[in-house]
Amino acid sequence: MTGGAPAAARACEGRRPALDRDKLFAARLQAARARPYLATALFALHVVESWRVPTMGVDPYWRCYVSPAFVTATPVEELAGVWVHEVSHLLRDHHGRGDRLAREQGMTGPGDRLRTNIAADCEINDDIFGDGLAEPRDAVTPRRLGLPTGRLMEEYVREFVLGRSSQRLNWLDCGSGADGLDRPWDLGPDGAHGLSEQERDAVRFRVAQGITGRPGSSPEGWRRWAEEAFHPPQPWRDLLGAAVRSAASAAGAGEDYSYGRPSRRSAGLPGAVLPSLRRRPPRVSVIIDTSGSVSDAELGSALLEVAAISRSVGGRRDQVTVIPCDAAARLVHPLCRGEGIPLVGGGGTDLRTGFARALRTRPGPDVVVVLTDGQTPWPDRRPPCRTVVGLFPRHHGRPAAWIEEDPEYVPDGPPDWARVVEIG
Repeated sequence: MTGGAPAAARACEGRRPALDRDKLFAARLQAARARPYLATALFALHVVESWRVPTMGVDPYWRCYVSPAFVTATPVEELAGVWVHEVSHLLRDHHGRGDRLAREQGMTGPGDRLRTNIAADCEINDDIFGDGLAEPRDAVTPRRLGLPTGRLMEEYVREFVLGRSSQRLNWLDCGSGADGLDRPWDLGPDGAHGLSEQERDAVRFRVAQGITGRPGSSPEGWRRWAEEAFHPPQPWRDLLGAAVRSAASAAGAGEDYSYGRPSRRSAGLPGAVLPSLRRRPPRVSVIIDTSGSVSDAELGSALLEVAAISRSVGGRRDQVTVIPCDAAARLVHPLCRGEGIPLVGGGGTDLRTGFARALRTRPGPDVVVVLTDGQTPWPDRRPPCRTVVGLFPRHHGRPAAWIEEDPEYVPDGPPDWARVVEIG
């Protein structure tokens, strides 16, 4: 939930008012007018009256559980924002992503659920209000928590620590649709009025169409989401992510000594403080081939692969850098400031300069990922870090744009020390 008036809602519980559906649906109509590109999703939600849900919450099957007391106590203008907030959880797959977080990091307790819900709210609420949607007084936003804007749920989970400042948020519960953990009031997959997987995908596709069909009318976060919605997960993307994770988790990668937590062996050496070996987030350098033999469509696909790579290492965009390269390596772009990364190039290809540039960065990368059509010379020596190569497909007989005088030219394949994944 975005915030709202939990205290006022509790004050109404003793009277048990009937659900004011006229007010609730008037707020939904106002939400659709303020955010027309979300109208399909807003009207796909099925309302379930429930006194067990604290305010409003959703489940993964597109049911919206509503507390009558909360509706009575909340102005229509704020309810409109709550509608947009709840449907945003479902469109951005916070339930599926929350499930993965719980499995990967063992986040199963009630405190973990609250952290995940707060992180998901921060991802949504940093650009949800204004332009016809009022911001509730208690809305959970990155700014109010002292966090940077424009991050993903996975990033906020790491940056937000429960403490005294979060005690006032104990009432917060957007339902299983926000973090993937079942609630007592959920009707489950076999309950009435749930959407099938195909119906949920159709809703997401229609919303993405509405966003891309009217460029400039939606926030950058939604446009980025819509672009990814039109490129659903592909087998090669799973393989590329698995290859990057494997390289990043190998022995020696992402490991360093730290005095922040002394070694247990220090007890055997009185007066000496020894550092302990700790795993840090892996650093990934992505070299994108921008030569003339790579099409504009492939460059667009490369940026999508960069986003997938950042997710494969836990969403740490601050640990990912991008290096456009044709015959010369361009500037190194940190992905955390990478909106609109300029993929400059168009000449010949020599990705050895990209390798050299990546390895000169400090601190150095744990993994180098190369996205290329393969028409390039490769380094003679194995780099001191692991390498993953994503190859764009090339049909037999297609001439290389940078060596047009020899259409029969066949470039050398990637070296044996690189893990190779075919893209597309």
